[in-house]
Amino acid sequence: MRASKAVDEIGVVVHGPEVVDLGFAEMAIDRLSDLGTVTAVLGGTMGRAAVIDGSLEDRIEISSRELPSRSVKRLEGACDFVLLLNYAKTRETGLAFGAMVAARARPNKPLLIADYGGGYITHLAGEGAGIAEKLAAVLELELVDPPRPPSRLDTSGGTVRRRMEGAVPGEKITVNGMVVGTALQEKVEISTEDGKIVDISGAQLKLHGVEKLPSLDLEKAILRTGEIRRTRKVPRSASKRGVDAVLIDHAAEEAFERADGAMVAVTVGDDTTAIAGDILSRLGIPIVGVVDGDLDHLCERTAAPKGSVVIEVSAGCDDLIGIRVKEEIFGGGDRISMEGLGIEDIVTGVKRAAGGDLRKVRRF
Repeated sequence: MRASKAVDEIGVVVHGPEVVDLGFAEMAIDRLSDLGTVTAVLGGTMGRAAVIDGSLEDRIEISSRELPSRSVKRLEGACDFVLLLNYAKTRETGLAFGAMVAARARPNKPLLIADYGGGYITHLAGEGAGIAEKLAAVLELELVDPPRPPSRLDTSGGTVRRRMEGAVPGEKITVNGMVVGTALQEKVEISTEDGKIVDISGAQLKLHGVEKLPSLDLEKAILRTGEIRRTRKVPRSASKRGVDAVLIDHAAEEAFERADGAMVAVTVGDDTTAIAGDILSRLGIPIVGVVDGDLDHLCERTAAPKGSVVIEVSAGCDDLIGIRVKEEIFGGGDRISMEGLGIEDIVTGVKRAAGGDLRKVRRF
Protein backbone atom coordinates (compact mmCIF):
# COMPACT_ATOMS: atom_id res chain seq x y z
CA MET A 1 0.00 0.00 0.00
CA ARG A 2 1.39 3.40 -0.94
CA ALA A 3 2.17 5.52 2.08
CA SER A 4 1.47 8.85 0.37
CA LYS A 5 -2.23 8.34 -0.28
CA ALA A 6 -5.14 5.98 0.13
CA VAL A 7 -5.49 3.13 -2.29
CA ASP A 8 -7.36 4.33 -5.34
CA GLU A 9 -8.93 1.08 -6.59
CA ILE A 10 -10.09 -1.75 -4.33
CA GLY A 11 -11.53 -5.01 -5.63
CA VAL A 12 -13.91 -6.93 -3.39
CA VAL A 13 -15.15 -10.48 -3.98
CA VAL A 14 -18.17 -11.25 -1.80
CA HIS A 15 -18.43 -14.99 -1.21
CA GLY A 16 -21.67 -16.64 -0.14
CA PRO A 17 -24.92 -15.35 1.35
CA GLU A 18 -24.10 -15.24 5.06
CA VAL A 19 -21.66 -12.33 4.90
CA VAL A 20 -24.38 -10.39 3.04
CA ASP A 21 -27.34 -11.45 5.18
CA LEU A 22 -25.58 -10.52 8.42
CA GLY A 23 -24.70 -7.02 7.18
CA PHE A 24 -20.92 -7.47 7.12
CA ALA A 25 -20.53 -7.06 3.36
CA GLU A 26 -22.30 -3.70 3.30
CA MET A 27 -20.42 -2.52 6.38
CA ALA A 28 -17.05 -3.54 4.91
CA ILE A 29 -17.79 -1.87 1.56
CA ASP A 30 -18.79 1.32 3.41
CA ARG A 31 -15.52 1.39 5.35
CA LEU A 32 -13.37 0.49 2.36
CA SER A 33 -15.00 3.31 0.41
CA ASP A 34 -13.24 5.74 2.75
CA LEU A 35 -9.94 4.44 1.36
CA GLY A 36 -10.75 4.60 -2.33
CA THR A 37 -13.06 3.38 -5.09
CA VAL A 38 -14.55 -0.03 -4.40
CA THR A 39 -15.63 -2.47 -7.12
CA ALA A 40 -17.54 -5.35 -5.52
CA VAL A 41 -18.64 -8.55 -7.28
CA LEU A 42 -20.35 -11.67 -6.01
CA GLY A 43 -19.44 -15.34 -6.08
CA GLY A 44 -22.17 -17.98 -5.57
CA THR A 45 -25.82 -18.36 -6.54
CA MET A 46 -27.52 -18.08 -3.15
CA GLY A 47 -25.39 -15.03 -2.57
CA ARG A 48 -27.33 -13.43 -5.41
CA ALA A 49 -30.57 -14.06 -3.54
CA ALA A 50 -29.01 -12.46 -0.46
CA VAL A 51 -27.93 -9.38 -2.43
CA ILE A 52 -31.43 -8.98 -3.84
CA ASP A 53 -33.00 -9.47 -0.41
CA GLY A 54 -30.67 -6.80 0.98
CA SER A 55 -31.34 -4.32 -1.89
CA LEU A 56 -27.61 -4.22 -2.67
CA GLU A 57 -27.71 -4.80 -6.43
CA ASP A 58 -26.33 -1.30 -7.04
CA ARG A 59 -23.31 -1.98 -4.80
CA ILE A 60 -22.46 -5.63 -5.52
CA GLU A 61 -22.42 -6.89 -9.10
CA ILE A 62 -24.48 -10.08 -9.50
CA SER A 63 -24.67 -10.30 -13.30
CA SER A 64 -22.37 -13.32 -13.68
CA ARG A 65 -21.88 -16.60 -11.83
CA GLU A 66 -18.23 -17.49 -11.47
CA LEU A 67 -15.78 -19.05 -9.04
CA PRO A 68 -14.15 -16.64 -6.56
CA SER A 69 -10.76 -17.30 -8.16
CA ARG A 70 -12.13 -16.15 -11.53
CA SER A 71 -13.53 -13.03 -9.87
CA VAL A 72 -10.13 -12.30 -8.38
CA LYS A 73 -8.45 -12.52 -11.78
CA ARG A 74 -11.16 -10.38 -13.35
CA LEU A 75 -10.76 -7.61 -10.78
CA GLU A 76 -7.03 -7.49 -10.23
CA GLY A 77 -6.18 -5.86 -13.55
CA ALA A 78 -7.92 -2.63 -12.53
CA CYS A 79 -7.34 -2.76 -8.75
CA ASP A 80 -4.49 -2.17 -6.33
CA PHE A 81 -5.50 -5.25 -4.35
CA VAL A 82 -8.40 -7.69 -4.04
CA LEU A 83 -10.17 -8.56 -0.79
CA LEU A 84 -12.30 -11.67 -0.29
CA LEU A 85 -15.25 -11.13 2.06
CA ASN A 86 -16.42 -14.38 3.63
CA TYR A 87 -18.33 -15.86 6.58
CA ALA A 88 -17.01 -19.38 7.19
CA LYS A 89 -18.32 -21.89 9.69
CA THR A 90 -14.92 -21.97 11.47
CA ARG A 91 -11.63 -20.10 11.28
CA GLU A 92 -9.93 -23.20 9.93
CA THR A 93 -12.39 -23.68 7.05
CA GLY A 94 -12.17 -19.98 6.19
CA LEU A 95 -8.39 -20.08 6.00
CA ALA A 96 -8.52 -23.26 3.91
CA PHE A 97 -10.97 -21.56 1.54
CA GLY A 98 -8.73 -18.51 1.20
CA ALA A 99 -5.67 -20.63 0.51
CA MET A 100 -7.56 -22.57 -2.16
CA VAL A 101 -8.74 -19.39 -3.91
CA ALA A 102 -5.21 -18.00 -3.90
CA ALA A 103 -3.79 -21.25 -5.30
CA ARG A 104 -6.32 -21.27 -8.11
CA ALA A 105 -6.17 -17.56 -8.92
CA ARG A 106 -2.38 -17.13 -8.73
CA PRO A 107 -2.90 -13.37 -8.52
CA ASN A 108 -0.37 -10.79 -9.64
CA LYS A 109 -1.69 -8.26 -7.11
CA PRO A 110 -2.05 -8.58 -3.33
CA LEU A 111 -4.93 -10.83 -2.31
CA LEU A 112 -6.45 -10.78 1.18
CA ILE A 113 -9.35 -12.40 3.00
CA ALA A 114 -11.60 -10.87 5.66
CA ASP A 115 -13.60 -13.63 7.30
CA TYR A 116 -16.32 -12.47 9.66
CA GLY A 117 -17.19 -16.01 10.73
CA GLY A 118 -13.68 -16.44 12.12
CA GLY A 119 -13.26 -12.75 12.97
CA TYR A 120 -9.92 -12.24 11.24
CA ILE A 121 -8.11 -10.78 8.24
CA THR A 122 -4.91 -11.98 6.57
CA HIS A 123 -3.09 -11.75 3.27
CA LEU A 124 -3.05 -14.71 0.93
CA ALA A 125 -0.74 -13.67 -1.91
CA GLY A 126 1.51 -10.83 -3.02
CA GLU A 127 2.89 -8.00 -0.89
CA GLY A 128 -0.26 -7.77 1.19
CA ALA A 129 1.03 -7.84 4.79
CA GLY A 130 1.03 -4.05 5.15
CA ILE A 131 -2.43 -3.76 3.57
CA ALA A 132 -3.80 -6.45 5.89
CA GLU A 133 -2.43 -4.61 8.92
CA LYS A 134 -4.18 -1.37 7.93
CA LEU A 135 -7.45 -3.08 7.01
CA ALA A 136 -7.50 -4.98 10.29
CA ALA A 137 -7.98 -1.63 12.04
CA VAL A 138 -10.44 -0.31 9.44
CA LEU A 139 -12.61 -3.44 9.50
CA GLU A 140 -12.07 -4.17 13.22
CA LEU A 141 -10.82 -7.69 12.65
CA GLU A 142 -7.98 -9.67 14.20
CA LEU A 143 -4.81 -9.82 12.08
CA VAL A 144 -3.59 -13.42 11.74
CA ASP A 145 -0.80 -15.20 9.93
CA PRO A 146 -1.54 -16.33 6.35
CA PRO A 147 -2.50 -19.98 5.80
CA ARG A 148 -0.19 -22.53 4.33
CA PRO A 149 -0.73 -23.43 0.67
CA PRO A 150 -3.35 -26.17 0.30
CA SER A 151 -2.14 -29.75 -0.02
CA ARG A 152 -5.48 -31.53 -0.06
CA LEU A 153 -5.12 -33.27 -3.44
CA ASP A 154 -3.41 -36.66 -3.69
CA THR A 155 -3.01 -38.26 -7.13
CA SER A 156 -1.01 -41.35 -6.19
CA GLY A 157 -1.76 -44.80 -7.61
CA GLY A 158 -4.23 -43.67 -10.26
CA THR A 159 -6.75 -42.55 -7.64
CA VAL A 160 -7.38 -38.84 -7.08
CA ARG A 161 -8.18 -37.92 -3.48
CA ARG A 162 -9.31 -34.56 -2.12
CA ARG A 163 -9.78 -33.73 1.54
CA MET A 164 -12.43 -31.51 3.10
CA GLU A 165 -12.30 -30.20 6.67
CA GLY A 166 -14.83 -28.52 8.92
CA ALA A 167 -17.81 -30.73 8.16
CA VAL A 168 -20.41 -31.25 10.88
CA PRO A 169 -21.67 -34.83 11.28
CA GLY A 170 -25.07 -35.08 9.64
CA GLU A 171 -24.38 -32.39 7.03
CA LYS A 172 -24.93 -33.21 3.37
CA ILE A 173 -21.86 -33.27 1.11
CA THR A 174 -22.33 -31.86 -2.39
CA VAL A 175 -20.09 -32.05 -5.43
CA ASN A 176 -20.96 -29.46 -8.09
CA GLY A 177 -24.36 -29.08 -6.42
CA MET A 178 -25.20 -32.81 -6.35
CA VAL A 179 -25.60 -34.52 -2.96
CA VAL A 180 -23.16 -37.45 -2.82
CA GLY A 181 -23.17 -38.30 0.88
CA THR A 182 -23.69 -37.38 4.53
CA ALA A 183 -20.75 -36.40 6.75
CA LEU A 184 -19.98 -38.72 9.66
CA GLN A 185 -16.98 -36.76 10.94
CA GLU A 186 -15.21 -33.41 10.56
CA LYS A 187 -12.66 -34.61 8.01
CA VAL A 188 -13.95 -36.10 4.77
CA GLU A 189 -11.96 -37.41 1.80
CA ILE A 190 -13.42 -37.96 -1.66
CA SER A 191 -11.71 -40.42 -4.00
CA THR A 192 -12.20 -40.67 -7.76
CA GLU A 193 -10.97 -43.02 -10.47
CA ASP A 194 -11.35 -42.11 -14.15
CA GLY A 195 -13.51 -39.14 -13.16
CA LYS A 196 -15.97 -41.19 -11.07
CA ILE A 197 -16.37 -41.09 -7.28
CA VAL A 198 -15.42 -44.49 -5.86
CA ASP A 199 -15.31 -43.71 -2.14
CA ILE A 200 -15.96 -40.99 0.44
CA SER A 201 -14.19 -41.67 3.72
CA GLY A 202 -15.69 -40.10 6.83
CA ALA A 203 -19.14 -40.08 5.23
CA GLN A 204 -22.08 -42.22 4.26
CA LEU A 205 -22.14 -42.45 0.47
CA LYS A 206 -25.32 -41.59 -1.47
CA LEU A 207 -24.93 -43.84 -4.47
CA HIS A 208 -27.94 -42.37 -6.31
CA GLY A 209 -26.31 -38.92 -6.24
CA VAL A 210 -22.90 -40.23 -7.26
CA GLU A 211 -24.40 -41.99 -10.26
CA LYS A 212 -25.93 -38.74 -11.53
CA LEU A 213 -22.58 -36.92 -11.68
CA PRO A 214 -20.87 -36.71 -15.07
CA SER A 215 -17.14 -37.33 -15.38
CA LEU A 216 -15.49 -35.25 -12.68
CA ASP A 217 -12.30 -33.20 -12.40
CA LEU A 218 -11.94 -33.44 -8.63
CA GLU A 219 -9.37 -30.65 -8.42
CA LYS A 220 -11.72 -28.13 -10.05
CA ALA A 221 -14.97 -29.45 -8.55
CA ILE A 222 -16.99 -27.30 -6.14
CA LEU A 223 -17.25 -29.18 -2.84
CA ARG A 224 -19.54 -28.08 -0.01
CA THR A 225 -20.91 -29.38 3.26
CA GLY A 226 -24.13 -28.23 4.93
CA GLU A 227 -26.86 -25.85 3.84
CA ILE A 228 -26.19 -23.51 0.97
CA ARG A 229 -27.69 -20.60 2.96
CA ARG A 230 -27.48 -20.83 6.74
CA THR A 231 -28.96 -17.40 7.51
CA ARG A 232 -32.59 -16.30 7.37
CA LYS A 233 -33.85 -13.34 5.36
CA VAL A 234 -37.23 -12.15 4.06
CA PRO A 235 -37.33 -12.71 0.26
CA ARG A 236 -37.50 -9.54 -1.83
CA SER A 237 -38.88 -9.49 -5.35
CA ALA A 238 -36.95 -8.09 -8.30
CA SER A 239 -39.39 -9.22 -10.98
CA LYS A 240 -37.90 -10.08 -14.40
CA ARG A 241 -40.44 -12.40 -16.04
CA GLY A 242 -40.04 -13.12 -19.74
CA VAL A 243 -41.82 -15.16 -22.42
CA ASP A 244 -40.12 -18.59 -22.48
CA ALA A 245 -40.34 -21.86 -20.56
CA VAL A 246 -37.01 -23.26 -19.36
CA LEU A 247 -35.95 -26.64 -17.99
CA ILE A 248 -33.76 -26.82 -14.87
CA ASP A 249 -32.81 -30.45 -14.31
CA HIS A 250 -30.70 -31.00 -11.17
CA ALA A 251 -28.94 -27.65 -11.75
CA ALA A 252 -30.49 -25.33 -9.15
CA GLU A 253 -27.43 -23.10 -8.88
CA GLU A 254 -27.80 -22.18 -12.55
CA ALA A 255 -31.37 -20.97 -11.98
CA PHE A 256 -30.59 -17.26 -12.44
CA GLU A 257 -28.90 -17.82 -15.80
CA ARG A 258 -31.33 -20.47 -17.03
CA ALA A 259 -34.39 -18.38 -16.12
CA ASP A 260 -33.26 -15.27 -17.99
CA GLY A 261 -36.17 -14.37 -20.28
CA ALA A 262 -38.48 -17.00 -18.82
CA MET A 263 -42.08 -16.81 -17.67
CA VAL A 264 -42.00 -20.30 -16.12
CA ALA A 265 -39.34 -22.84 -15.15
CA VAL A 266 -39.78 -26.60 -15.04
CA THR A 267 -37.56 -27.98 -12.27
CA VAL A 268 -36.60 -31.65 -11.85
CA GLY A 269 -35.55 -33.01 -8.47
CA ASP A 270 -36.64 -32.27 -4.90
CA ASP A 271 -33.73 -30.07 -3.83
CA THR A 272 -33.52 -28.49 -7.27
CA THR A 273 -37.20 -27.55 -7.01
CA ALA A 274 -36.78 -26.17 -3.48
CA ILE A 275 -33.64 -24.16 -4.22
CA ALA A 276 -34.61 -22.93 -7.69
CA GLY A 277 -38.05 -22.00 -6.37
CA ASP A 278 -36.45 -19.93 -3.62
CA ILE A 279 -34.16 -18.19 -6.11
CA LEU A 280 -36.86 -17.55 -8.70
CA SER A 281 -39.27 -16.19 -6.11
CA ARG A 282 -37.03 -13.09 -6.20
CA LEU A 283 -37.60 -12.81 -9.95
CA GLY A 284 -41.34 -13.48 -9.86
CA ILE A 285 -40.95 -16.56 -12.08
CA PRO A 286 -43.21 -19.48 -11.07
CA ILE A 287 -42.02 -23.07 -11.28
CA VAL A 288 -43.54 -26.39 -12.28
CA GLY A 289 -41.59 -28.81 -10.11
CA VAL A 290 -41.17 -32.56 -10.54
CA VAL A 291 -40.36 -34.24 -7.20
CA ASP A 292 -40.42 -37.74 -5.74
CA GLY A 293 -39.96 -37.10 -2.01
CA ASP A 294 -36.14 -37.51 -1.93
CA LEU A 295 -35.36 -34.13 -0.33
CA ASP A 296 -31.88 -33.63 1.13
CA HIS A 297 -32.74 -30.26 2.76
CA LEU A 298 -29.79 -28.33 1.29
CA CYS A 299 -31.78 -25.16 1.93
CA GLU A 300 -34.21 -25.36 4.85
CA ARG A 301 -35.84 -21.96 4.40
CA THR A 302 -37.30 -21.73 0.92
CA ALA A 303 -40.08 -19.78 -0.76
CA ALA A 304 -42.19 -20.90 -3.72
CA PRO A 305 -43.05 -18.25 -6.32
CA LYS A 306 -46.74 -17.39 -6.50
CA GLY A 307 -48.50 -19.46 -9.17
CA SER A 308 -46.07 -22.40 -8.84
CA VAL A 309 -47.16 -26.02 -9.17
CA VAL A 310 -45.29 -28.99 -7.67
CA ILE A 311 -46.03 -32.39 -9.18
CA GLU A 312 -45.13 -35.37 -7.02
CA VAL A 313 -44.38 -38.67 -8.77
CA SER A 314 -43.56 -42.19 -7.61
CA ALA A 315 -40.45 -42.64 -5.47
CA GLY A 316 -37.28 -42.75 -7.55
CA CYS A 317 -39.04 -41.62 -10.71
CA ASP A 318 -38.29 -37.88 -10.94
CA ASP A 319 -35.22 -38.46 -13.15
CA LEU A 320 -37.19 -40.62 -15.58
CA ILE A 321 -40.05 -38.12 -15.74
CA GLY A 322 -37.50 -35.34 -16.27
CA ILE A 323 -36.16 -37.18 -19.34
CA ARG A 324 -39.68 -37.52 -20.71
CA VAL A 325 -40.43 -33.84 -20.06
CA LYS A 326 -37.27 -32.82 -21.89
CA GLU A 327 -38.23 -34.86 -24.94
CA GLU A 328 -42.01 -34.37 -25.00
CA ILE A 329 -42.24 -30.70 -23.96
CA PHE A 330 -38.84 -29.20 -24.76
CA GLY A 331 -38.04 -31.24 -27.88
CA GLY A 332 -34.77 -32.47 -26.42
CA GLY A 333 -33.59 -28.96 -25.46
CA ASP A 334 -34.03 -26.84 -22.35
CA ARG A 335 -36.00 -23.80 -23.61
CA ILE A 336 -39.16 -23.22 -25.64
CA SER A 337 -41.26 -20.18 -26.49
CA MET A 338 -44.50 -19.79 -24.56
CA GLU A 339 -46.18 -17.81 -27.34
CA GLY A 340 -49.83 -18.80 -27.34
CA LEU A 341 -49.32 -21.00 -24.26
CA GLY A 342 -49.94 -20.64 -20.53
CA ILE A 343 -48.47 -22.27 -17.44
CA GLU A 344 -51.38 -24.72 -17.33
CA ASP A 345 -50.27 -26.06 -20.72
CA ILE A 346 -46.90 -26.90 -19.16
CA VAL A 347 -48.59 -28.46 -16.12
CA THR A 348 -50.75 -30.62 -18.39
CA GLY A 349 -47.68 -31.71 -20.35
CA VAL A 350 -45.76 -32.68 -17.21
CA LYS A 351 -48.74 -34.63 -15.85
CA ARG A 352 -48.99 -36.45 -19.17
CA ALA A 353 -45.27 -37.29 -19.01
CA ALA A 354 -45.73 -38.61 -15.46
CA GLY A 355 -48.53 -40.92 -16.57
CA GLY A 356 -49.28 -43.64 -14.04
CA ASP A 357 -46.49 -42.39 -11.76
CA LEU A 358 -48.41 -39.20 -10.95
CA ARG A 359 -49.12 -39.06 -7.21
CA LYS A 360 -50.04 -35.53 -6.13
CA VAL A 361 -50.31 -31.96 -7.44
CA ARG A 362 -49.74 -28.99 -5.12
CA ARG A 363 -50.37 -25.38 -6.05
CA PHE A 364 -48.90 -22.25 -4.47
